[in-house]
Amino acid sequence: MKHISIIIVNFNQKKLTDNCLYSLSKVKKENFDFSVFVVDNGSPENYRLPAKLSKKQFTLLRSDANLGFTGGNNLGIHTAIERFDSEYVLLLNNDTEVATDFLKILFQFTESHPRMGVVSPKIFFSPGKEFHTNSYKIDERGSVLWYAGGSIDWDHLVAFHRGVDEIDRSQFARQELSDFATGCCVLIRREVLEKAGFLDRRYFLYLEDVDLSMRARQFGYQVGYCDAAKIWHLNAASSGGSGSQFHLYYQLRNRLFFFFYYGTWQVKLRVVKILFQRLIQGNRLEHKAIWHFLTLQDGKQPVH
Repeated sequence: MKHISIIIVNFNQKKLTDNCLYSLSKVKKENFDFSVFVVDNGSPENYRLPAKLSKKQFTLLRSDANLGFTGGNNLGIHTAIERFDSEYVLLLNNDTEVATDFLKILFQFTESHPRMGVVSPKIFFSPGKEFHTNSYKIDERGSVLWYAGGSIDWDHLVAFHRGVDEIDRSQFARQELSDFATGCCVLIRREVLEKAGFLDRRYFLYLEDVDLSMRARQFGYQVGYCDAAKIWHLNAASSGGSGSQFHLYYQLRNRLFFFFYYGTWQVKLRVVKILFQRLIQGNRLEHKAIWHFLTLQDGKQPVH
């Protein structure tokens, strides 16, 4: 029987993490077993697992420093593979809730597609947490898409979610391939991690999932989207939300880094163009992100 290790990174978000773990405790197994590792990523108050959860299935790891999304997940991945020799690793944001059959569907989908290296499910906004909540009827909330596959636009230097803000009407049901999987929820074959490497610590958070997808594709794996598997996401709850200082700084710095690293010379010229535009029109935080990109100051940086 194959084993899946689920990795969840917590930073000072006890209530969110507890809700996520209770959701996982109801997940159905079929022809696989799974364990959950919670990485408490330098939280000021040490996180404790809810007493109701099985200590055999749920394990707490503690890092005294905030290692970011990349480092926290890498710590969990190393520990999980060492302990269980897992064939698969699932990265899952702590601000999510899952359908009871999501893991079974993801597993079956990946097993039936041997070239699929990384796969993400269909992800909805949690009800009432949509970008434009008032635009939807009450009975539509919970059915608004956050992710239905990912696309990379090399002309405009953006990686974006397909279907975002759309009400789900099975319009993406026939898609099985994606330009990138999202780190919000992604099932990864262990062999991909062994060949392509773990999450790149230089990103700290944001675009590390796009980078991993690119490396998987370079090693001949496909990146998948599984429309039948479903979860719900609060959207950037652990990093202050879209538009926060963390969000603005790391999105710009890592965007410049990713597209310059993987892009053709034409793409690199577009990176330089964006860089000068933000230097002229951007704010102090964007100037800092640009300076750190130019001076190779990657990983975790102070954002003020």
